[in-house]
Amino acid sequence: MSLAHLPRNEATNLPHYQGRVDLACAFRWTARLNMHEAVANHFSLAVNDDGTQFLMNPNQVHFSRIKASDLLTIDANDPATMNRPNAPDPTAWGLHGAVHRNCPHARCVLHVHSIHATVLASLADSLLPPIDQNSAMFFGRQVVDDNYGGLAFEGEGERCSRLLADPRIQVMVMGNHGILVVGNTVAEAFNRMYYFERAAETYIKALWTGQPLRRLSDAVASKVAAEMDDYPGQADRHLEELKAILDEQEPAYRN
Repeated sequence: MSLAHLPRNEATNLPHYQGRVDLACAFRWTARLNMHEAVANHFSLAVNDDGTQFLMNPNQVHFSRIKASDLLTIDANDPATMNRPNAPDPTAWGLHGAVHRNCPHARCVLHVHSIHATVLASLADSLLPPIDQNSAMFFGRQVVDDNYGGLAFEGEGERCSRLLADPRIQVMVMGNHGILVVGNTVAEAFNRMYYFERAAETYIKALWTGQPLRRLSDAVASKVAAEMDDYPGQADRHLEELKAILDEQEPAYRN
């Protein structure tokens, strides 16, 4: 159900309002970072205990315009979802529906075709190596899909979801496609998406130099990844700061 255009005082009474605000902020900030893809790509957030009901962006709406009340409520176990008058994008349903149905630990799921991560996904070896602190964050926490088979309709979504069965995985590099980032909250997933794109940019630009790369040892990379997993409050503070900026500059995202 889309609930767009409600006045602010009514919007705050929407179910899962705080999750809607967090997700709307993530959409708008992703657009500001130029990590969006026109009116494609999709984010979702589970809102029930087993993760099968989730919020997701409406079909073909630009990330920079999405408001809290615009978000659809989807049931991953409802086979009639695509028959709704406000049905989501079919690839969003295929990919996010499968992940939320099969991976209850993946509460927030962000899928983008951001430039540097997609360049990484286009390399024969699409695994991000630990060459700096940002890239080391993802050591042992990424998986590469080497079997891209076309648009992420239901069959492709089911196949991709199986690669996320391990709860330690934070990022799936979707070969020849883009990335999918998961987290327990919007803040956690957005923070990971942001830093993965930054790390991919550093790696791609390092490759441009043609010089040998200074790769961290597995032991150090593993230590850094564990330290970042336990870093206190960083993801939450990141999102709170972004919301504070939007509250000053474009508060309509909360409507």
